[in-house]
Amino acid sequence: MTRSYVRSLVGSLILGAAASLVLLPVPARAESPAGVEGNKMEKKGNQEEKGANAEKAKGAAMEKKGEAKEKAGKKTDNEAEEKSGKKMKKKGKAMEKSGEAHGEAAAEMEKSGNKAEQAGATAEKKADKAKAEGAKP
Repeated sequence: MTRSYVRSLVGSLILGAAASLVLLPVPARAESPAGVEGNKMEKKGNQEEKGANAEKAKGAAMEKKGEAKEKAGKKTDNEAEEKSGKKMKKKGKAMEKSGEAHGEAAAEMEKSGNKAEQAGATAEKKADKAKAEGAKP
């Protein structure tokens, strides 16, 4: 009976030690300045892209509304409404194109952020490798 008690005690100690190793937080490595800047650029690019998508959607909606207004003006022979619809349609198209341009710029910003982040990660790896080689006797 004593042996089984000791075995279970040792088993639970080993299990507890293994669980505590798994649950212990691993200290986070400090990110390189290039990685930090890359993350910032990527985040800003994402935000810009969201704004650009909203602008494109708003332009498309305005274009549709202008088209409907133009058709209504033609049906009722109301020239003022027809002109107003054409103008709104043009403005919507311009907004949509502007949104596309902003979206492309945001995508480029995001790509640049990714490249900077990768450069930072590469620099960290090189520094770690140099440190490891320098520590060897």
